[in-house]
Amino acid sequence: MADEAKAKGNAAFSAGRFDEAVRFFSEAIDLAPTNHVLYSNRSAAHASLHQYSDALSDAKKTVELKPDWSKGYSRLGAAHVGLHSFDDAISAYKKGLELDPSNEALKSGLSDAQSSASRSRAPPSPSSSSPFGNIFQGPELWAKLTADPSTRAFLQQPDFVKMIQDIQKNPNNLNMYLKDQRMMQVLGVLLNVKLRTATPEEMDVPEAEPEAGAESVKQREPEPEPESKPEAMDVIDEKKEERERKAQAQKEKEAGNAAYKKKDFETAIQHYSKAIESDDEDISFLTNRAAVYLEMGKYEECIKDCDKAVERGRELRSDFKMIARALTRKGTALVKMAKSSKDYDPAIEAFQKALTEHRNPDTLKKLNEAEKEKKELEQQEYFDPKIADEEREKGNEYFKQQKFPEAVKHYTEALRRNPKDQRVYSNRAACYTKLGALPEGLKDAEKCIELDPTFSKGYTRKGAVQFFMKEYDKALETYQEGLKHDPNNQDLLDGIRRCIEQINKTNRGDISADDLKERQGKAMQDPEIQNILSDPVMRQVLADFQENPKAAQDHLKSPQVMNKIQKLVSAGIVQMR
Repeated sequence: MADEAKAKGNAAFSAGRFDEAVRFFSEAIDLAPTNHVLYSNRSAAHASLHQYSDALSDAKKTVELKPDWSKGYSRLGAAHVGLHSFDDAISAYKKGLELDPSNEALKSGLSDAQSSASRSRAPPSPSSSSPFGNIFQGPELWAKLTADPSTRAFLQQPDFVKMIQDIQKNPNNLNMYLKDQRMMQVLGVLLNVKLRTATPEEMDVPEAEPEAGAESVKQREPEPEPESKPEAMDVIDEKKEERERKAQAQKEKEAGNAAYKKKDFETAIQHYSKAIESDDEDISFLTNRAAVYLEMGKYEECIKDCDKAVERGRELRSDFKMIARALTRKGTALVKMAKSSKDYDPAIEAFQKALTEHRNPDTLKKLNEAEKEKKELEQQEYFDPKIADEEREKGNEYFKQQKFPEAVKHYTEALRRNPKDQRVYSNRAACYTKLGALPEGLKDAEKCIELDPTFSKGYTRKGAVQFFMKEYDKALETYQEGLKHDPNNQDLLDGIRRCIEQINKTNRGDISADDLKERQGKAMQDPEIQNILSDPVMRQVLADFQENPKAAQDHLKSPQVMNKIQKLVSAGIVQMR
């Protein structure tokens, strides 16, 4: 929120709306009171309004928060110059240069402050007085130069701004600049008395590109003015009315926020609508009204406001986070509509566009949820148990013919039609085992057991895969677990017998060294085996088996130790002879 207020302040400052900039920077400071950049920006805005005391206060706070930031001293120096405290300004600029000796802005400021200090101490020279010096006094000067197209471009040229500021401080210096063609143009404009708003000072935002060169500022012939051109007071009134409208819009927004919190949605809509009518340059009014429509279930109205906010935001070059917010809100409304339309694609597209503007975690979460709901919907629409049974039977036929790839294809289609049929997972696990795709077979067998823990086929499939992977200890556990649900199942009993035979062969040394090494290598990758071997108690037990047989016999009296020893034996890590 502080970044959003800061962005609005920067935009207002760049547009010359310094009162508005001060207000936004103040809002940002309330939200982030330790951010030195915010005080620096508000100091510049105050200085642009010739409120140098306020500018000085903010500059001092900037330096207090960030004493090693050279720009803070630039702000401090500028505020002192505005108050004609030239010695203090010189001191501030010098401190800044100690931190950043190559800073051109500080160098220029120091030079100007020193020149102003010298002039302030020197007695005025009657011979150098200018009859036009007084027209450079007063805050309306900048307004006149901004209003006229022939001088507006000069205000983007730092040397021109410094020249005018110098004349404001000492009108007698006008004669020093009369050779500058721009000054002659300025004199013509000031004598015609055309008033408008102030020019922006330097801000902590990217600087504007320089205007055209000297050729574009040559004095030109005066053009006839239209009869309906407003007088100076009319322009001032127009700007005053604009500020009042914007202030009123903010009040309406705050009233809308209060009504929204009370769930008085109709009243909130009225306030946000009035805010939009008063100020169409703040898209937050649109996104707020869209949020109300969303709560009311008026999704079409919500989407329209979001689209307007995006379109207007791009025209105004609004903060990308604001545009992302509008797109996210639109996506949320589209998800609500998808509950009945069954079309999640527009919502997914809106969330994706929002993420290209700003990668917000909340938007990413909404996108993932929309994609998940779309997938679940597709699965529901594809669900057909009858077709699933037909595909399973086709798979069974191919399995009997030992055409295992074809069988896998039909079993897979059966699962797409009915993903809750444990029999199909069992059958496909058998196919994968025949094809040597043991990891896939193990995964299907475990899914089969997950869907129906009492289905004995799941345990025989899983035990068979583990047996072929030479994980006899794990296969033995699987078969034993299956017997708990089906004690007389012959396939499970046969599986246990085969596992014990292999474990006994290992203990007797009846297997090749390569097979033993392979089994031990796989076992060492098992986290359970790793935990047993890293247990200090078990390490002592294994040492006693080799060095102190009597102590080892005492260890075997413990059921827990005996169980761990049995796991090591089954895994081929320990041999009992």
